[in-house]
Amino acid sequence: MTARILVVEDETDIAHIVLDYLRHAGYDAEHVADGQSALARLTGPTPPDLTLLDVMLPGLDGLSVLRQARRHTDKPVIMLTARVEEVDRLIGLELGADDYICKPFSPREVVARVKTVLRRGAAQGPASAGAAPASPPVLALDEVHWQVTLRGAPVALTPREFRLLQALARQSGRIFSRAQLLDLAYGDTLDVNERAIDSHIKNLRKKLKAASGDGVEWIRSVYGVGFAFDEDAGDTGAAGSCSAASP
Repeated sequence: MTARILVVEDETDIAHIVLDYLRHAGYDAEHVADGQSALARLTGPTPPDLTLLDVMLPGLDGLSVLRQARRHTDKPVIMLTARVEEVDRLIGLELGADDYICKPFSPREVVARVKTVLRRGAAQGPASAGAAPASPPVLALDEVHWQVTLRGAPVALTPREFRLLQALARQSGRIFSRAQLLDLAYGDTLDVNERAIDSHIKNLRKKLKAASGDGVEWIRSVYGVGFAFDEDAGDTGAAGSCSAASP
């Protein structure tokens, strides 16, 4: 079935561009321009499969919509925001936002992130009977032999880099803070601080870019929050971020 995408955006020019790209990608996309209308759709009998939800909306703001909607549906929500304050991101993630996209953004990036979040949700659900075999993964991690391949090319990583990439790749597209990555990747190590994550991320980016050979940034920075691995980064030619500045 075609995934149904709800675009909640009060700037009609932006909304129409996003709708065009989503429909061209094969999605059934619709648009509402205010928080109350969005809440009605999200809490109705047939909520959308994914919602692109602007933070700044007339009347009921996006975070309030998300807070109330989470009592009725667990369908994925990607927040759209032009605000870079860390508290908004942290609140949004705690409420159950699945990802963030910061304005200004590329419509191609939006489509790629929608695809990633929907695929992540499908992978967590039950497998369909008679479904076609899955295509080989973009990134493969051999936890027994500590080996990594990206698009079939080997990537030589240190043990810490391997654990960090493993933590990121297990939930492609999800944003992890430095503190979360420390817990997931180095929970048994006491001499690693949060800023050490930046150094490891820098090394990982170089090695992944060299292995793929196309200049793609597979690990994106989200200003004020942390990092995410984007398995679909190669589809857009560049990974998105919330700011030119790295976190």
